[in-house]
Amino acid sequence: MKKLFRSMDDSKITGLCGGIGQWLGIDSNIVRIMVVLLMFFSFGTVLLAYFLLSLFVPKAPYAGDWN
Repeated sequence: MKKLFRSMDDSKITGLCGGIGQWLGIDSNIVRIMVVLLMFFSFGTVLLAYFLLSLFVPKAPYAGDWN
């Protein structure tokens, strides 16, 4: 079972979208686009969830592929 980590080598702000992309096996840019689109339609809920997850999801133990 793969664990979710914030990416150290594919990060723009906190590395959360990069980590989710690696965890799901999809491009991190798709995750970023989905998060931005959902932010417009969720009245701030996704933004709050993003920052809370950024606090609780740990950074990857080392840079690179951690699957």
